[in-house]
Amino acid sequence: MVVATGMQTVMGEIASEVRATERAETPLQRRLGKLATLLGFGALGLSAFIFGLGLLRGFDVIEMLLFAVAAAVSAIPEGLPAVISVVLALGVQRMAAHNAILRRLPAVETLGSTTIICSDKTGTITRNEMTVTRLYAGGIVYQVSGEGFTPEGDIRPEGANPLAFTELTRLSEPRALLVIGAVANDALLDYEGERWQVRGDPTEGALLVVARKAGISPEVEQERLVRLDEIPFSSKAKYMATLNRSAETGVVTLFVKGAPEHILDFCTHMLKGDREVPLADEDKERIREMNHHFAAQALRVLAGAYRNMPREQEKADREQAEHRLIFAGLWGLLDPPRPEAVRAIHAARQAGIRVMMITGDNAVTAAAIARQVGIADHGEETVSGSELEEMSDEALRRRVRRIGVFARVAPAHKLRIVNALRGEGEIVAMTGDGVNDSPALKCADIGIAMGITGTEVAKEAADMVLADDNFATIVLAVAEGRIIYNNLRKVVFFLVTTNLGEIVTLTAALIIGLPLPLTAVMILWVNLVTDGLCTTPLGVEPGHGNVLRQPPRPPGAGIIDRPMVRQMLLFAVLMAIGTLALFWHAARDPHHPDAHAMTMAFTTLVAFQWFHALNARSRRSSFFAIGVFRNPWLLAGIGLAVALQALVVYWRPAQIVFHTASLSLCDWVLVLLVSASIFIADELWKLILWLTQYRQTRSK
Repeated sequence: MVVATGMQTVMGEIASEVRATERAETPLQRRLGKLATLLGFGALGLSAFIFGLGLLRGFDVIEMLLFAVAAAVSAIPEGLPAVISVVLALGVQRMAAHNAILRRLPAVETLGSTTIICSDKTGTITRNEMTVTRLYAGGIVYQVSGEGFTPEGDIRPEGANPLAFTELTRLSEPRALLVIGAVANDALLDYEGERWQVRGDPTEGALLVVARKAGISPEVEQERLVRLDEIPFSSKAKYMATLNRSAETGVVTLFVKGAPEHILDFCTHMLKGDREVPLADEDKERIREMNHHFAAQALRVLAGAYRNMPREQEKADREQAEHRLIFAGLWGLLDPPRPEAVRAIHAARQAGIRVMMITGDNAVTAAAIARQVGIADHGEETVSGSELEEMSDEALRRRVRRIGVFARVAPAHKLRIVNALRGEGEIVAMTGDGVNDSPALKCADIGIAMGITGTEVAKEAADMVLADDNFATIVLAVAEGRIIYNNLRKVVFFLVTTNLGEIVTLTAALIIGLPLPLTAVMILWVNLVTDGLCTTPLGVEPGHGNVLRQPPRPPGAGIIDRPMVRQMLLFAVLMAIGTLALFWHAARDPHHPDAHAMTMAFTTLVAFQWFHALNARSRRSSFFAIGVFRNPWLLAGIGLAVALQALVVYWRPAQIVFHTASLSLCDWVLVLLVSASIFIADELWKLILWLTQYRQTRSK
């Protein structure tokens, strides 16, 4: 029976919510927007100032207009957008090799800005290889041996010998529980390639395995108890049920399995021995205690129950599934944490990134696993979905920084959690795999979908897809994002410094009364050729040191900070002094034409950029400490820039276009000695920083 279509269906409601959720602007986009505004207004102001100053000096209006336009071009790093695209694309390629597939380029850098990771538990932090290790039935706890999906092992009461199949047959409580798990089950257990494999949900697969360990064949039981109807599992109801008829006796039974706290509320009787007896309050309390005991051991706990139905019934009814059930017992399932996830969570904490677990599991189980993996070992709170429902958005925002685990949550809760965290200024990475997760994935700063278990809708809404569903991959991607952002800062540091050097050189020449040391075409050559050959290799600089030991950048921090501004101004002034000094020196020689002096200034300014590209590899570590040959692309770029500059200086057609003249060997020696001063100054700057840090460390 069709009851709704299109946007009136649940899928339609989710689609509407996804459409209404606006994708957040990435931190990189915000920072680049601010930088572009600053550089744009700065370039206009400087070019207007140079134009007016030139007119006061008596230069021709047309000449100064052309020169002012060239100055504006020199002030704006027009190669930056192309370099950013190349750097981000290369980052996407490197991340794909580590099973992190990026769907949006800016998301590469967003990972490096992340301050909190909201992660699912099952399959991401844990292995998603469920194994039943405990059973509780008839007031007895049974231990289950064996690992994974291999149906080899035994079942015994705690502290007793293993049970033979005949003994287990007489003990009706555990047998009834195991049959419920085998029949109310949609998974398959196959033997392929010399190993057992589960096809379907790993939790249901584990219930098939434990039945086999007890000598019960799920296939035989499913043929004996023919399924008539099913109530599928839902995250809201927290249970599933099947209606089955015995092929031997014709008896119809409703089998139910799900969350213990829900199943227990549906039960009025329990199975003791081979009798169905009323469920007393002390029995309920004992079951709750055992549920808590299993959960405290980081076990996922499920409960099984059943109810005999009229023989003529053929449809499963939810009302009947939630009343007058007979309690059969509990399964305790272990889903071991991934060892690499434990290490990755530790690395994330060192990097100043909070990790929050969001799961549909029981709160006690979730908290126990969170403690095992290092998420909840610093006093973080655990909040259940029911508590979350009662909180207002404002109350959630006030508490969200203290919460480490959200348990028994519905997918719709994730959107509230994301909004609360972003409202507190956090840069949020959110994982998800279901259709219902898509609004939260789209709303988060970086939405991360599961590649193996994730739905296509979740992948479409996400910024990144984990091909291996592994939490450790997220932390690797964060490290790569930080390296990429550091490289983008290096590019900006290099470009803005050299552009400032050009502007300061031109402005200083006009102020002190010197002729213009560069032509407009020379300025364009410096910006388009020399800059371009050095910036892209800087964007692929390998990471220096352990980037995960650095704290995440404050969300409001810009690409350029005050220490960088001080360095840029110092080096820009140094470039201007060196360029004008050699220009003045060459202009005093009456035996050389004016073109010779301009060529000296032009080549000196270009050579400053060669050396400054080496400086820009790191703003704190010495060029020699980080490795001279670790970035061969930069050395190749500088080598090509040197060759092209020589072509411009000595090739006759280029001399006509650029108004250059040939330089002697002595001229080159002067140019290299003066331009190398920026490299020496930077190494001294870094030495002072190192000595200051060393003294501070010794004093502590």
